[in-house]
Amino acid sequence: MIRDVGGSYRRAIVETVHHYSGWRPDPAVIDALKAEGCWNNDWEASLELLRRYRGTGTDAAQFGDPQFGDPSKRSAGLESSARSAGTLFPARTVATPGATSSLFSPSPLPGPSPLPSLAELVEVFGGFYFGGDPDGDPALWRGFIGSEPLLVEPAFFTELNAAGLLWGFVCGAEPPSVRYVLEQRLGLLDPPRIAMGDAPDKPDPTGLLRLAERLLTEGAGSGLGAAAPPVAYLGDTVADVLTVERARQVCPQQRFLSLAVAPPHLQGPEHLEARHAYEERLRQAGADRILPATAAVLANLEALLTQA
Repeated sequence: MIRDVGGSYRRAIVETVHHYSGWRPDPAVIDALKAEGCWNNDWEASLELLRRYRGTGTDAAQFGDPQFGDPSKRSAGLESSARSAGTLFPARTVATPGATSSLFSPSPLPGPSPLPSLAELVEVFGGFYFGGDPDGDPALWRGFIGSEPLLVEPAFFTELNAAGLLWGFVCGAEPPSVRYVLEQRLGLLDPPRIAMGDAPDKPDPTGLLRLAERLLTEGAGSGLGAAAPPVAYLGDTVADVLTVERARQVCPQQRFLSLAVAPPHLQGPEHLEARHAYEERLRQAGADRILPATAAVLANLEALLTQA
C-alpha cells in the first residue's frame, strides 16, 4: 500500500454508483463490500453495489457474509469488456425478497432496474478516475488520480535495498495508473510489478506467485520452495490477505508472511472503533501482523523473521 486511494479509486466508485443510481455509498458500505474478499476489482465492486442497491438479484443485507468471500460461491454472471476479458460477475439470488441493509440509503430505487454494461461502466469510472485518455499523457489527466497522497517516499525503497530485501508490486490497478505512480511520482525505474490484466484478480494468488518466483529466481538464485527466503506481502484489504492464504495452499513448502494495514480513511482518531473492526476482519482472514503504516514494514518483518 503506497498511496491513499480514498479520494481517487474509492471516490470513483462512489461517483460511478451515483451516476447510475443517484445514491452515494458511504465508506462503511464500501468497506463492508471489500470485507467479503472477492471485490478487489473496483469496476466489479461498483457494479455489485448497483446490483444490490437496485434489487436486481442480490440480497442487500448480505454485506460482510463470509460465504461471499469464497469464489466457489460465485455463480456464472454478467458480461465482460475487452479490458477485463473473462472475468465472471456473480449473479446471486435474493434470499429474502425486499430485504435491505442498514448500510444502504433508506429509499432504494423501486423494482428491478437495468444495470449498465460493464463496458459502459468502465468508461464512466475512467472518466472520474483518469479524467482523460488512460493511455495518453498523464499531464492531461484531470480526474481523481491527481489527488492521491503518497504513503511512502522514494527513500523507503532505498531502505529496502539496504536491508537486502527483494521487492515488487502486485496490484489490481490499471497499468497506466501503476506506471504513473511508480515511475513518475516515486521515480522508480521499471520496478517489478503485476498490474490489472497481467494475472487474475486477487484473491487469486497467481500474480503474487509469479512475481515472487521471478524475484527469487533473479535475486536469490532459486525459485519458490522450502529453501527460499520467506515471501511477505503487504496489503490493506481482505482480498490481499486471502491472496497470501491461497498462495500457501498452492505452494505449501514456501513460507509466506501476510502483513496488513488499515486504509488511510480509517487512520484518524475519530475512526478508532471502525479501524479496530476493520483490523479484526484482516486478522480473521489470516493476517500475520497488522501494521500501523506501510513505512513500518521493515521493523515488523524483522520481528516476524526472528520468531521461532
